[in-house]
Amino acid sequence: MDRNQLAEHLRFAAELGVDGVSRDPAWRRKGDGSHFENPDSSSKPLKTKDTLGQVDVEMTPVPFFREPAEALAGVKAFIGECTRCKLSGLGRTQVVFGVGNPNADLMFVGEAPGADEDVQGVPFVGRAGQLLTKIIEAIGLKREDVYIANVIKCRPPQNRNPESDEIETCEPFLFQQIDLIKPKVIVTLGKFAAQCLLRSEEPISRLRGRLFDYRGAKLIPTFHPAYLLRNPASKREVWEDMKLVKKLLSQK
Repeated sequence: MDRNQLAEHLRFAAELGVDGVSRDPAWRRKGDGSHFENPDSSSKPLKTKDTLGQVDVEMTPVPFFREPAEALAGVKAFIGECTRCKLSGLGRTQVVFGVGNPNADLMFVGEAPGADEDVQGVPFVGRAGQLLTKIIEAIGLKREDVYIANVIKCRPPQNRNPESDEIETCEPFLFQQIDLIKPKVIVTLGKFAAQCLLRSEEPISRLRGRLFDYRGAKLIPTFHPAYLLRNPASKREVWEDMKLVKKLLSQK
């Protein structure tokens, strides 16, 4: 294991709530099977960085689970009825965590919940969500085969763009979702999600059509389904992106 691999391993462990190692045998002892007991662990925040090392984020340790489904449920429970940023007091109905196959090879990441998502607690359920379902089915998959999440878990008022403090507070939970699911391919939907994950200010017109390495996956930016509803001619470009997705998923 070289220095870069070790750094990635430690970053991954930190984001999952492992804040160190110990020679004490009790540290390695399994408790009830759902998490590892660590007598030195506490609820103190951990500081780690995002995948590009540009933003310090604080995370409180969560239990270490053996299965992605259990781990995702643990992260969701840890988020709870979140009040960590101002969006909790600006009219949101509930936290919209994410939905889908916890072992998915394909993950979609959008910007933030809209009005329908805020009511139902599920991402991409409005007209844009219906179009996304059709896009998924066009490459031979079902919606339940993939995982769908947003950068921000709460609806911003009037569907405005999320602000920097909201992103900094919420995006570590998306990082955890990605690292637990371990998708082969991540498709970002729209300008905001692509710029946020890639730490880029380039417009989506320049980002789409390109392939990026991201947290062990291949990341493909494409247009948001809501944009396609307003600009149907761009469906051709999205179809080209999805053909690349299908090709990557078919590779071992």
